Amino acid sequence: MSSAVKGGRRRLDASVPPEYDVPTREPRIESPATVRAIITVMIGLWLVGTAGAATSIVAIGAPTWIERPAAGLLMIVFAVGIIHRGGGHMRIWLTMTAALAISAVVLETNLLLASAAAVTAVLAAVWAVMATRPARTLLGAVAEYVLALVVALSGTVAVAAWNAPVNYQRFNLIVITVALGLAITLVWNLGAGLHGLGRQNFAVLAGAAALLLVLLAYSSFVRTHGSQTLVDLFSNVVVWLRQNFEGVPRPVEVFIGFPALIVGVSLRSKRREGWWVLVFAVIGTAVLTTSLVTPGAFPSYIALSTLYSSILGLVVGLVLRHYVLKERSSRANRAMEQVVRVEPPRFAPLK
Repeated sequence: MSSAVKGGRRRLDASVPPEYDVPTREPRIESPATVRAIITVMIGLWLVGTAGAATSIVAIGAPTWIERPAAGLLMIVFAVGIIHRGGGHMRIWLTMTAALAISAVVLETNLLLASAAAVTAVLAAVWAVMATRPARTLLGAVAEYVLALVVALSGTVAVAAWNAPVNYQRFNLIVITVALGLAITLVWNLGAGLHGLGRQNFAVLAGAAALLLVLLAYSSFVRTHGSQTLVDLFSNVVVWLRQNFEGVPRPVEVFIGFPALIVGVSLRSKRREGWWVLVFAVIGTAVLTTSLVTPGAFPSYIALSTLYSSILGLVVGLVLRHYVLKERSSRANRAMEQVVRVEPPRFAPLK
């Protein structure tokens, strides 16, 4: 007597290990030992470049001529990371990046320095997000959050080391726009299209986009058409914070960029559409990488402002993570095994 298959939701077969859901190209280098050696060298170059660029904001008696070569080295390292991680053509994009870095260091014209600083800021902002891994646990999400900020901060000192003559407002807007465009392109190429987002995840993205538009529109309106009383109120708050805390949290980082880092890496452990949340994280890292582009910016003030923004952004992100990852009901938990998504290692290509 044959037994009919009962209806209901299917459970995942725990005996079958999950696989990466995006096809990847053949590895450029087949030898694991060679790959490990190259990774070690790139990490060493990143450390050397960061230390050299940091001499532009920390007075340790180092010669000033090492600042821009160190910034150029970091720009090349960021480019290698993004090209390799995104599965791009290394010969084309790395050659163009290296040519810009060398030209800016040698010729030192205003246009080349400004271009090099902008490219460095964009690459650092995007690489800080692309270098993260899916995080299933809270501690894992915090660790990825810290890693992304550390990478972005290395981009910050690199931009400062270029000492480019730019207008901060225009420079910041250009970097954020280009970084967003690059991040969207990379995420789309990873197969994280808008299809399959689901109602809840789409609501998260729509809410983040709406909040971003509101913040940008409101800040622009206050600066241009706001009443003098309102402008004075904001100015007094900023002055009070600077006098008492010696730093001012940046709203875009606190409410959008940094929380998106926490939510994005956590959501990626279940769905690849979590990459779309990380697109908004690029806004936060881009603002961070451009924070010291003005030669008159005080490093101590920027450092404390970043510290306050990172702490507040972490708190907001953890709260949002709790609600985004919260299961709808205990019945759904019993009906379906928990989804576990895997990705290649941190220094392996995603496509």
